[in-house]
Amino acid sequence: MAERHDDGSAGDADYGAIGTGYTAYRQPEPAIAAVIEAALGDAQTVLNVGAGAGSYEPAGRRVTPVEPSATMRAQRPAHLAPAIDAQAEDLPFADGQFDAAMASFTVHQWTDLAAGLAEMRRVTRGPVLVLSCDPALVQSFWLNDYAPQVLATEARRYPAPAGMGAVLGGTVSVLPVPIPLLCRDGFNEAYYGRPERLLERGARTANSAWSFVDPAVAARAVFALGDDLETGIWDRKYGHLRTQPTYDGSLRLLVSRR
Repeated sequence: MAERHDDGSAGDADYGAIGTGYTAYRQPEPAIAAVIEAALGDAQTVLNVGAGAGSYEPAGRRVTPVEPSATMRAQRPAHLAPAIDAQAEDLPFADGQFDAAMASFTVHQWTDLAAGLAEMRRVTRGPVLVLSCDPALVQSFWLNDYAPQVLATEARRYPAPAGMGAVLGGTVSVLPVPIPLLCRDGFNEAYYGRPERLLERGARTANSAWSFVDPAVAARAVFALGDDLETGIWDRKYGHLRTQPTYDGSLRLLVSRR
């Protein structure tokens, strides 16, 4: 069973400590939402596991959200269904209850990944979608020049798509998800062309990997990035990204169909 923090959140990150203000930086990005919508097909009942504040929950479908963190449940907009307090590893639903299931930016938090994925498959008669990052690609991002420990943490925590596909079974596809320049969902790679945003403490706090790095190490990374931005070094290396419409980084959508 996953570790439970004071606010009920499970896994290795304590969202009672880092989740406050999350929605100021993590809003659903329409371009990413469109990829998820297409993969859901004609599913009408959708389970959202590790639903957080509700990003990417599709409109026009009957969504049942599950979220163990009270801090995150409290940030859900009023127009979304209230989230059920439960964990991925022990879903309180019948076999085959949902047309589809989804999990976005959450599987790296689960203590027992295989159990959580098996539960998603058990309660779902159609496709299971997992939006996550490919750990083999995480450290290719320019932030690795400044915060290698942060990206090493991300790479270590993200599960490999092939392993998740093997647990879910069926016909599995792994789709690249291009990130738009003005991406509204502030994960690290969302700022590929807006590096100044990562100087903001709130932007970093909304990415759980930063919480695993010693504050002094994080401070040195932020100082180095700020210095390179001020002197123009970052722009000489990566300035072309400021106008690049999309970025193909590590973001992937895994789809398992029966």
